[in-house]
Amino acid sequence: MKRVYNFNAGPSPMPLEVLEEIREEMTDFGGTGMGIIEMSHRSAEFQALLDETKDLLRDLMALTPDHEIVFIQGGGTMQFLMEGMNFIHTRAAYADTGVWAHKARDAAGFFGETYDASSAKDKDFSYIPKTYDIRPDTDYLHITTNNTIYGTEYWEFPDVDVPLVCDMSSDILSREMDFNRFSLIWAGIQKNLGAAGCALAILKKDFLATARTDIPEYFRYQTFVDKDSTYNTPPVFCIYTLNKMLHWIRRLGGLAAVEARNRKKADTIYSVIDASGGFYKGHAAKEDRSRMNVTFNLATPEMEADFAAQAKANDFIGVKGHRLVGGCRVSLYNAVTPEAAEALADFMKEYERTHG
Repeated sequence: MKRVYNFNAGPSPMPLEVLEEIREEMTDFGGTGMGIIEMSHRSAEFQALLDETKDLLRDLMALTPDHEIVFIQGGGTMQFLMEGMNFIHTRAAYADTGVWAHKARDAAGFFGETYDASSAKDKDFSYIPKTYDIRPDTDYLHITTNNTIYGTEYWEFPDVDVPLVCDMSSDILSREMDFNRFSLIWAGIQKNLGAAGCALAILKKDFLATARTDIPEYFRYQTFVDKDSTYNTPPVFCIYTLNKMLHWIRRLGGLAAVEARNRKKADTIYSVIDASGGFYKGHAAKEDRSRMNVTFNLATPEMEADFAAQAKANDFIGVKGHRLVGGCRVSLYNAVTPEAAEALADFMKEYERTHG
């Protein structure tokens, strides 16, 4: 069986051992004689899976009891709408760190005033702003913890006097942090935690109590809490893959072990960039570099296209930059192995040697 080096930005690789577990259970989950995608979401077996998945999240994230966890179809794009629909009463602040922050702000703007409390636009989103201008009667500040397109990541979080809402889609459970400081965390799971098609949302109960009720029932977070994510048929397979990934993280040694592994992978690629004498030009400011998405440029767009083509010919998949900004991007999500990062680093050194 051929397996390539997968650096796609999402959907993203899953550990081979997890994929093999899924394959083994595809026709018989838990001795039921049915696959997980065949059974009722009202069954005791699925409810047990749902409960265990929430317990695993609470344990790995060290969440305090004042949190609710729900699973919602529609991915991050649905969450752009739902956070504003539920929690904007007057206005909401957004940290302008790139494309996904813009999309979140603009989607929420259908339900009230939204504004940029900070912006990294002046330097092409190559850094994380460190100050925030919060207007009176602001309902929350939204941040995107990791910016997949520009390759920046928060290492210190805003200290503000309003609830902190966080899109953690591309770095959730990639490192240790105090998850309890956020009033709302949501994340599409398809980068670090499973199959595409589901977002998980983690809400503090006191923040949830402030949510608007003059909105359709399906779009209320409270509905998903009250119905335990089964108001309608939930994304069963996605939740199943999330469960498998959480068990895998636990087997690795939890978030401390995951963070050490991810730091090693990122250091492997950044060291090649930094040692290249400008052959590879990193986009992000060093203090704000992402461990999840390494972004860089070569001398010309033509050379970048050649680099991506030669990488693909050598089974390094997904290193072309986002279509909006070009360049190159290496995504190092949880399931990418250190060996894959080392192999790509060797390819990058050889490409520099033959083209420098």
